[in-house]
Amino acid sequence: MAAARRILGAEGVGSLSMRRLAKDLDSTPMALYHHVKDKDELLLLLLEEHAAQFPRPDLPPEPRDQLIKAAQLLHDILAECPWIVEVLASDDLMAVSALWIVENIIDGAVRCGMTPEQAVYAYRVIWYYTAGELMLRASRGKHYSRPDAGAHREKAFANLDPAQFPRLSALAGRWPTLTARDTHRSGLIAVIDGLLRQTVG
Repeated sequence: MAAARRILGAEGVGSLSMRRLAKDLDSTPMALYHHVKDKDELLLLLLEEHAAQFPRPDLPPEPRDQLIKAAQLLHDILAECPWIVEVLASDDLMAVSALWIVENIIDGAVRCGMTPEQAVYAYRVIWYYTAGELMLRASRGKHYSRPDAGAHREKAFANLDPAQFPRLSALAGRWPTLTARDTHRSGLIAVIDGLLRQTVG
């Protein structure tokens, strides 16, 4: 599991295979199958291991606050291991021990006045926002570790025609700073309040 975590952390889910893992362990794929049935079972064990590291905090009694807090916890736990977002994106593999977060998001939404169906819709919107933010952050981090990072963007912005792109031209010099800011929480609250207005208000 430690070897699998190293591969996942360094290279992502696509690089993990039983053959690759066996090679890193100086073993054979068949030897690994004595311990796990397949890659999916290994990933489930890793998901459960990660989820078990996080205790369940007390959540606020007010339903909107509970919804925001649970959604923020979802983000914070996944931010610790970006590869988990790739695994969960399949919508099949999940850590049962982490489902208390989803339960509290759904419960908070229902207590805010949503129907169960609307609560599931709200959860999916929150999940898409969270997964998208984390995947883009991870991709950006890898890209901007390269020495030539940002060169294409700078050239593209420098060549913008102000008559055709007046807003972007005006923002060009500030674009890297503005887009690098961590605005997840304020965006999350805006998403949740928008969902509540759409389905309850």
